[in-house]
Amino acid sequence: MRRVRRFLYNVTLCDKALGYPLSAFLYDLPISSLMLILQVPMDMHTLVQSLKDLKEKADSLQEILKFDKKQNIIATLSVAVSQPDFWQDQEKATGISKQLNDLQGEIDTWTALSKQIGELLEMAELDEADTDVDLRADIEAQYALAAKGIEQLELRALLGGKHDEANAIVSIHAGAGGTEAQDWAEMLLRMIMRYAEKKGWQTTLLDESRGQEAGIKSATLRIAGRLAFGYLQSEHGTHRLVRISPFDAEKMRHTSFASIEVIPEIEHAELEIDDNDLRIDTFMSGGNGGQSVNTTYSAVRIVHMPTGTTVQCQNEKSQLQNKQTAMKILYSRLQKKKEEEEEAERAALRGAYKKAEWGSQIRSYVLHPYKMVKDVRTKYESSDPDAVLDGDLDPFVEAYLLWQSTQS
Repeated sequence: MRRVRRFLYNVTLCDKALGYPLSAFLYDLPISSLMLILQVPMDMHTLVQSLKDLKEKADSLQEILKFDKKQNIIATLSVAVSQPDFWQDQEKATGISKQLNDLQGEIDTWTALSKQIGELLEMAELDEADTDVDLRADIEAQYALAAKGIEQLELRALLGGKHDEANAIVSIHAGAGGTEAQDWAEMLLRMIMRYAEKKGWQTTLLDESRGQEAGIKSATLRIAGRLAFGYLQSEHGTHRLVRISPFDAEKMRHTSFASIEVIPEIEHAELEIDDNDLRIDTFMSGGNGGQSVNTTYSAVRIVHMPTGTTVQCQNEKSQLQNKQTAMKILYSRLQKKKEEEEEAERAALRGAYKKAEWGSQIRSYVLHPYKMVKDVRTKYESSDPDAVLDGDLDPFVEAYLLWQSTQS
């Protein structure tokens, strides 16, 4: 216990230096959670009480995560899946099947955790009463795993925004820094795609503008998966890179910037667009081509003249398909713009667009003279930038969701 108190005291001293109330989170944690963080063994009485607290938390999550409502959705989707003509529309059927599996998986996870915690509590109470048997170490190890599972469900409970469950449209733009920034933009594109791959999400490259020497000037991705926007919204903003330039013969240290824009994919029904407000241009697609992709005018650029919003798509084989995809992105961007104008506070929380240059970054990636990735908003940092750039973003996403919950 002295070790726990000393730890809390030292964290409190750091608060002022960090400018971030880390101790506020820690003081809210139960003593058992702090003991887990510090790897301090618990006695059996503390372990029993910790399991009781964990069981209460698991029971409360059933209501917070609205499992009753989700069970009704599962029942409805199950009926749809069983229809003989279900697979006639392949794209729609795939989406429904994925939604059904995701919902059922979330409920199954909670059910398994709740059962495990109940069994552990029963075992711990018996062990506490029987002094001839000591299962404390085994029960504590299982408790740590169960607590981690409940923590993941609690984070999911933070994703209750209007569009958090939607697919995401992610656009990456090179900022200040020339070729360096374009190479950095491509590194960020790979990072996002790797993260999506680890999450089991489907990625589609909708548009890409290659740099003259290396990297990309811009790229737009569609990422399809449950809670894709909810998780990826943490990446919205300017990202800063410090490294020894691979393009500099003198091996000087360079600073580069690139911005990531994340918007939810929104259905057309939420917004009406007058066709007279649109200017639609067609042009030859770039890229590797194949099967007439870059030999016909299949690429489409759409400009919404009242707002100046421009979108383009060139990855599909036909002009019609590219137009449909571009319109979907346009609807999403205009809807988000409309919501930001109507709700200034919400816009402040989500983060307005900032120019990709010095002083506007949300996260810094330092590869030289030391290795560190630090989020400016949450103060969370990692000493393994290689893992982060390979898509290990969950710790940063979790820190962002916790930070965001304190901003309202």
